[in-house]
Amino acid sequence: MTSITSWMRLQPLSRNAEMKNSLQAKIYDPLWLLARQWQLGEFQGEDNGSPITARWRADAARLSRYFPGAIKANTIANAPRYDPSMPLETLVERETILPAKDQTAKLRFTAESGQQFLRMLDQMRESGAISRDYRDAFVRKYPLPRLTAEQRVTVDSDSLAFIDLMAARVPDGRLLHTAFRETNAGVIVIAPDLEVTPGDLADVREAARLWLTWFDTLFNEPAKENPTWLPERMEYAFSIGTRFSDGEVPLTAGEYFDGHLDWYAFDVNPEVTLGGASDDTLTEITHSAIPAPVSFRGMPNARFWEFEDAQVDFGSVDAGPTDLARMLLVEFSLTYGNDWFVIPVELPVGSLYRCRSLVIEDTFGVRTLVKASSQLSEPNSTWRMFQQSHTRGSGLTKPATNLFFLTPSLLKGLESKPIEEVLFLRDEMANMAWGVERIIESATEKPLNRFEQEIQRTEPPAEAADPNKLVYKLATKVPDNWVPLLPVKSNEGLRLRQGKVLKVDGPPEFTDAQGTILRPEVTRENGLQIFEEEIPREGIRLTRHYQLTRWHDGSTHLWIGRRKKVGSGEGSSGLRFDSVTPKR
Repeated sequence: MTSITSWMRLQPLSRNAEMKNSLQAKIYDPLWLLARQWQLGEFQGEDNGSPITARWRADAARLSRYFPGAIKANTIANAPRYDPSMPLETLVERETILPAKDQTAKLRFTAESGQQFLRMLDQMRESGAISRDYRDAFVRKYPLPRLTAEQRVTVDSDSLAFIDLMAARVPDGRLLHTAFRETNAGVIVIAPDLEVTPGDLADVREAARLWLTWFDTLFNEPAKENPTWLPERMEYAFSIGTRFSDGEVPLTAGEYFDGHLDWYAFDVNPEVTLGGASDDTLTEITHSAIPAPVSFRGMPNARFWEFEDAQVDFGSVDAGPTDLARMLLVEFSLTYGNDWFVIPVELPVGSLYRCRSLVIEDTFGVRTLVKASSQLSEPNSTWRMFQQSHTRGSGLTKPATNLFFLTPSLLKGLESKPIEEVLFLRDEMANMAWGVERIIESATEKPLNRFEQEIQRTEPPAEAADPNKLVYKLATKVPDNWVPLLPVKSNEGLRLRQGKVLKVDGPPEFTDAQGTILRPEVTRENGLQIFEEEIPREGIRLTRHYQLTRWHDGSTHLWIGRRKKVGSGEGSSGLRFDSVTPKR
């Protein structure tokens, strides 16, 4: 049976646009205030009280296990212990920074680390601990070498100028680090040909020990290659775990790439075991406090003649019919904001919490047990704020109830400009994808623009062009910083495999990537094979940055992390085959 619902609304309108008299709210008879209170029912008693005390009990489980990399279902692993001495972002993102002896990388740090050791020797000599100047002896013994002819071809001009200036003038930090490694007896061996006097030997060893400590702790690096970075997904993946009295609780973050980890980045993974079933991580917490009303700027005041903060105007929030988040914000701020109380609780980070009970006592002495939302009936049981979801493959659709994860993550840190930037884009005309190296890290740790480098290498034509002549090209030239990604089939679906571009002029020569992002084949057998769905039509921008932060214990951490953002759309490499064009 159909019906039509209609209603009428009385809306008073002022005949005068002047609001001065209305805003004064003059009252000529105090009895009017009493009448309004009676009309609104304020003289009727309410059978309730205000909260005066709150008692909260919970179980806290410290993180005890850390599993780097992607983890498959039904995995039973004995994961390493979790290290709480650093932020979680540092533990996940850090990668190897210190250079090897045979690499043409980090040459500026190699020279500056050698200079740092010379400065420490100078401090020892100025304090009177060392009787002689051993600077020249260490420079002769461990000199920064000059680049070979093969190495000079692969290094940019600015880095070449720096190395030509510093070579044989400062010690090589890599050689010093190898020479100063302690023996099995715990003694740093000083080479005899340095001719250190017996009276200075102990102080020179002390300078070497202090330099080793500085060298080893300057960067936060993993002991070996960090498996958390997944090149085929271009994101980090890892799992952490802890234990409650009823068993282990593994948490998995399978798609981390934005630089900040919080509770919503983790899902409860009931299909894996990290080996922490017997870890001693559980602590009981009992906290008593006085509930305080929630207050925020711009909230409605209870007094009639008291105005709100004019800097906040919730009435100006523009919310559409489907913008539920803004509608909830406005409704809470203007209607229900004064119905909420807050109980301040200080909790250590890096723990998973499970609430056991919350008892509220009001002004009449009545105690009320506040249950978790999961223990209530519909629709209140659907409240899911701060609750962890289960992993998609587990088959569990409801969230993991009554869990609160306080992540050991960063509040703020310093991030450098990109030292490497790669743009992944689609090329529909060539029916393939490309990885365009925009910026790479030079041999002296400076951003090197690959596009400008390509322009400098372009040679002018040897003779004047004749527009009447046609030139046949087997394939058009592609810039050296464009790395092809070719679609191939695999057992897990379509992949984009990294390829090489063959130079069509001159002897057969392949052009390969020069940066770190597009060269995972150095440590992986099959090279880079990106899942086809990871490069959408809008493209992907992948960058590497230096990160610096200070942890809550006062320690400083410096590492390199990666960020993935939306790209700039499709692109065209201009690649064509079997073309005939006028000579240029």
